[in-house]
Amino acid sequence: MNLIRVIPAEGEMRKAHFLGMGTSRKFRGVFLSAAAILIVAVSSLAASCQQAETKNLTIWTYDSFVSEWGPGTGLAKLYEQKTGIKIDFVSKGDGGALLSSILAGGKNIDADLIIGLDNNLASQALDSGLFSAAKLSNLGKIDSKLLVDNKNRLIPYDYGNFAFIWDSQSKITPPASLEDLTKPEYSKKIILMDPRTSTPGLGFLAWTQAVYKDGWKDYWKRLAPSILVMTPGWDTGYGLFTKGEAPLVLSYSTSPAYHKAYEKTERYKALVFAEGHSAQIELAGILSSSKHRKDAEKFLDFLVSEEAQALLPETQWMYPANASTPLPDSFSVVPKNIVTLNASVADPVNDPEAAAAILAEGAR
Repeated sequence: MNLIRVIPAEGEMRKAHFLGMGTSRKFRGVFLSAAAILIVAVSSLAASCQQAETKNLTIWTYDSFVSEWGPGTGLAKLYEQKTGIKIDFVSKGDGGALLSSILAGGKNIDADLIIGLDNNLASQALDSGLFSAAKLSNLGKIDSKLLVDNKNRLIPYDYGNFAFIWDSQSKITPPASLEDLTKPEYSKKIILMDPRTSTPGLGFLAWTQAVYKDGWKDYWKRLAPSILVMTPGWDTGYGLFTKGEAPLVLSYSTSPAYHKAYEKTERYKALVFAEGHSAQIELAGILSSSKHRKDAEKFLDFLVSEEAQALLPETQWMYPANASTPLPDSFSVVPKNIVTLNASVADPVNDPEAAAAILAEGAR
């Protein structure tokens, strides 16, 4: 039986193996009335509460951003040191699950910013009307090719190409194209992510649509026998890959940089396909319902500054959006000859469901 394991969504999990005052006042006036004292006390309490409100920002994001190795902790610490404002990150699963939470919450979201949408989710996010335009001093330092919204409601903070990572110590010959992945020799050799809940899964769908056009569904049918498991997010899938469950996994062309930096190995290779690759541009934005609009805008400007962007290459393992940010030596193993396709999902609402259904049908 051709059985594809489909791992259910895990709520608060993601990119894992890569593997997130009291002031005392003395009584100074014996002629103050009890009423006056009460007014002073209430006013002081209200001022203190108001001040406390402005000292925290709540940011919804995805699991790996706030994982043990992700950039969340470092960014929050640096920003608090610079401004005194504390950052509360709330993980909402992978990028697709993050968008679902945003749309479900609507104008009642108890958050100020969102970090972790991408170019394939942008249209749905912007159509919701839940994001407000940002005015950033660092906007001009972002590569203009990465901008997805002329109103600056969603701002790029990093980017990279999707690619399949091959374990060079496995006994398989590395595939050279998307079509190669459908060959019998790769039966049950590939770990893929669910396009309904995962941005890499959605990016792969866009990739196949860019290459196969209207024939993308037939391609997914041919691909189904090669899929070992479809995971809800990148972290679960990549974790299974590094444990040796399969020799091929959908990831990013930048993924080998992690292994070079922290494991001192070049065992895992990003494969370059002749037909080109789809790209992911990760985005952040301010919610219109934010109660701390100015502070949220300051953080977003900080996120795309050289200082903050320098933290991303070896925590996000993506290219920084700020073109002035230098890359670490570990990125020397990232392929430079990748052709980036103009790829997007034709129907972001229905096509992910159709793709997942094809794989499920192939499992019967």
